[in-house]
Amino acid sequence: MKGLVFFLLPLGAFAASGGGGEYDIVPRAINFVIFVAILYYFLATPFRNFYKNRILKISSRLDEIQKKLLESKAKKLEIMKKLEEARAVAAGALITAKKESEILAEQIRSNAKEELVLLQRHFEEQKEYEWRKMKREVVSHIITELFNDKDVRLTQEDIIDIMMKKAS
Repeated sequence: MKGLVFFLLPLGAFAASGGGGEYDIVPRAINFVIFVAILYYFLATPFRNFYKNRILKISSRLDEIQKKLLESKAKKLEIMKKLEEARAVAAGALITAKKESEILAEQIRSNAKEELVLLQRHFEEQKEYEWRKMKREVVSHIITELFNDKDVRLTQEDIIDIMMKKAS
């Protein structure tokens, strides 16, 4: 409704009677049309170029942003692959460490068992040595007492028999 009023308002100014009765509306309209055509002729190309350049700039910026986005996605995928590889390597290292610890524990157990066997054998040898040493001392002490005792009379055969027992 308001648009219609604004459109009809200038027509009322032309219809007003005012001085001469001659109206130069047609030449003015033609001049206006020529003015608009000249304006369009001179300004249309720069406006078109301006908007085309603006559209191209926006398009190129959008392409750059999309390219950067694709690059960042590719880097993200690469980093995720490296992360998965690192996790796999860490899991492998953990499994290897567990196996190595089991192997070392088994080696320690076997070494301890060998040492125990060795200590047991050494103990038995030492016990046997002490037993023979004690026998010699007892035999030696008894022989010394026999020889030193004047009441005991030994024959040469008895002495040889005692010596043979001592030697064995």
